[in-house]
Amino acid sequence: MVANAYEAAARGPWKQEQIEQYLPLVKRIAGRLAMSLPPHVDEDDILGYGVFGLLDALARFEAARGYKFETYASIRIRGAMIDGLRTMDWVPHSARQKVKRVQDGFAELEFRLGRAATLEEVADLLKVEVREVEGVLAQAQLLTLTSFDETTVDGEGEKSGTTLNLLIDQEVQAEFQAVEKEEQKQTIANAVEKLPEKEKLVIALYYQEELTLKEIAAVLKLSESRISQLHSQAISRLRGKLNRQKKDLL
Repeated sequence: MVANAYEAAARGPWKQEQIEQYLPLVKRIAGRLAMSLPPHVDEDDILGYGVFGLLDALARFEAARGYKFETYASIRIRGAMIDGLRTMDWVPHSARQKVKRVQDGFAELEFRLGRAATLEEVADLLKVEVREVEGVLAQAQLLTLTSFDETTVDGEGEKSGTTLNLLIDQEVQAEFQAVEKEEQKQTIANAVEKLPEKEKLVIALYYQEELTLKEIAAVLKLSESRISQLHSQAISRLRGKLNRQKKDLL
C-alpha cells in the first residue's frame, strides 16, 4: 500500500520535497490512530492511505482561504485513513449491538456501585465470560475511529470541536443538541475524573498531551496492546455513562 502511494506521488504534480516534508505528519497521525486499531490491521496500509490523503491535501489546498496547511492536511490525511479502514474491515451491526450492551453494563454497574466496575463484574452482569467482554472491547476500538478526536477547521485555520463527539452515538446526537456546550464539557470532565487511575491517565496523555500509542506505552511502561485495551475500556465507560444520562434526561 505504501509503495503504491509513493508511486502515485511520483506521477503527480507534487515535488518530492513536499512529500518528504509532510511524511512525518502522516506517520504522527497514523501513530495516534493506532490507539483505536485492532492488532490485525497492518500499519503500512494505514500509512499508505495517509499518503493518499496528503496528496489530496496538496492538490486541494488554497492558501488564500487562511488555513494553515498542516491543519488542513491533518484532516484530509486522517479522513483518508478512516475511509480506507472502512473498506478493509468495518464493524457489523451485530458487533455494534454487543458493544452497546457492554457500555450499558458498565454504566449500570457504576451507577449502582458508585465506583468503576471491573471486567469481571460486567461479565457477571451480562452472564458471559470475561474473555467475551474483552473481545467486545477490542471490537469497540474500531468504533472510536470516527469521533473522539475528530476536528474541523475554523475561520483562523485552527482545530475546533470537543471530545464530546466520541461519546455521542449518531442515534442519540439529536437529543444532546439541546444541552448547552459548557454543560456537556462539564459532564465529560466529571465522567473522566471518575475513571480508574490508569484509564484516566491514558485519556489525558492521548487527548490532552496528544501522544501516540507508542509514546503512551513508553511513558506508562506498558505494552501497546495494554494501552489500547485501557483506552477502549475508558471510552466504553464514558459512552455508557452519557447514554444513561441521556435516558434520564428524556
